[in-house]
Amino acid sequence: MRIATWNVNSITARLPRLLAWLESSGTDVLCLQEAKVAEEQFPFEQLRELGYEAAVHATGRWNGVAVLSRVGIEDVVKGLPGDPGYDGVTEPRALSATCGPVRVWSVYVPNGREVEHPHYAYKLQWFEALRAAVAGDAAGSRPFAVLGDYNVAPTDDDVFDPAAFAGSTHVTPAERAALGALREAGLTDVVPRPLKYDHPFTYWDYRQLCFPKNRGMRIDLVYGNEPFAKAVEDAYVDREERKGKGASDHAPVVVDLDV
Repeated sequence: MRIATWNVNSITARLPRLLAWLESSGTDVLCLQEAKVAEEQFPFEQLRELGYEAAVHATGRWNGVAVLSRVGIEDVVKGLPGDPGYDGVTEPRALSATCGPVRVWSVYVPNGREVEHPHYAYKLQWFEALRAAVAGDAAGSRPFAVLGDYNVAPTDDDVFDPAAFAGSTHVTPAERAALGALREAGLTDVVPRPLKYDHPFTYWDYRQLCFPKNRGMRIDLVYGNEPFAKAVEDAYVDREERKGKGASDHAPVVVDLDV
């Protein structure tokens, strides 16, 4: 079984690439982030023509998550219990579903913006709500994983230059502690292999030639419980999909399971 996660940075802008990638990659389940589209505008029909069902939690031009599956979708849950919301709005950032033998969450963790910004406090609160929401499945016997754009680099090795991020979000001790709390709930970081270079970066800014220079970050993560982690046969970053005109600034992370 092949499972992947991909921040597409607008499914409307990326639809031709997404459809082509699904056809060529052999992916059974894909967790999407930053759909940036209202649910009624989601391309259900085009995906159905390729054999994929879709569960979607999206409300408009920002955020939005989805799970695409060609092995069935059941028990869909939109949002997090206890979601703190931001500025009075509960944002579409999490969706869970059972796809064949595996249960997955697709998550788009808040960015945090700046350490002193209210969005940073929201990010940490959101992480705590996520930890509480997934604890039961994490401890269960069914393969389970939380996949998505976490907007945190787990270690200094997961950024191209730690000094370049000093004092900024994505690398702070509090954010990394939030990842640690998730792991303590029974989840393991399934680290993918890079297809090029030494570090499995998943995101490269569009600016300053970051992709050609490999000035990237590993912020798209797969956190799986013990049955999921034991079933992993391979995991890699599909860096090729970050190349060329009209690419997302994130690459898909692909995991092959023996389930």
